[in-house]
Amino acid sequence: MAFNFSKVLEKDEGSVLIVDSLNLAFRWKHQGRTDFCDEYVKTVVSLAHSYRCENIIITSDLGTSTYRKAISDDYKQSRKDKYAEQTDEEKKAFEDFFIEYERTLVELSKVYPVFRFKGVEADDIAAYLVKYRDKFKFGEIWLISSDRDWDLLIQEGVSRFSYVTRKEVTIENWESHYEVTPEEYISFKCLVGDKGDNVEGITGIGPKRAATLITAYGSAMDIYDQLPIDSKYKFIQELNANGERLLTNYQLMDLITYCEDAIGADNTAKIDRRLIDGNFLQQG
Repeated sequence: MAFNFSKVLEKDEGSVLIVDSLNLAFRWKHQGRTDFCDEYVKTVVSLAHSYRCENIIITSDLGTSTYRKAISDDYKQSRKDKYAEQTDEEKKAFEDFFIEYERTLVELSKVYPVFRFKGVEADDIAAYLVKYRDKFKFGEIWLISSDRDWDLLIQEGVSRFSYVTRKEVTIENWESHYEVTPEEYISFKCLVGDKGDNVEGITGIGPKRAATLITAYGSAMDIYDQLPIDSKYKFIQELNANGERLLTNYQLMDLITYCEDAIGADNTAKIDRRLIDGNFLQQG
């Protein structure tokens, strides 16, 4: 199959589009499509055009995070349970979808770096690329994902576009999306948890209370250091009783801090070799 990978015009030097590839592919899965390879590739190229990106990097999950499963056996277990409950027809549809997804990755890899390692999630690869953006000589970075976990990576020069909501999250419009600052977002997540990943927060603490606690006591680590907090409120009593959960959640969700642990030294070395020693700039 031949694709016309045209060069992006009027590019910003060093700018990079980082794609959460499986996340984007589910756009077609939800439509019941299993013939999306061509359209997927065109979509990625179009997004690079839209954001004036000189380079494109594809990141992909390959199984559940080995690093996180070692910390919490419950991590993403609800997704496996849900799959086990599917009918044979539903499972067959998933298999057909993944066959096309694999074909799409093969086509993309002919032109762009595709980073994918067993037991490693795309979130961690993206975090590593953002964390060491200076080493890789990246300019502006656009993250393509509908996963709000990727907002942990937002900073000056790093923004996210969701193909689901058609909205951008940037350092400039952050306050329109969240009641906490980008620096406080990891503490916010540690307190409220993440149902999608089966990461349990503190019972009774939702977004409003999490923001209030952070304003009053500081980061989740600061809150932990001040436990027990004297209060008659049940959610504070839950926090006092389950303070260790904050530490566990940091390890599970702080992408920037723990990305190298999650990826592994051998795999980060492979990324470095490709991006530093190899010529990964968009071709075609």
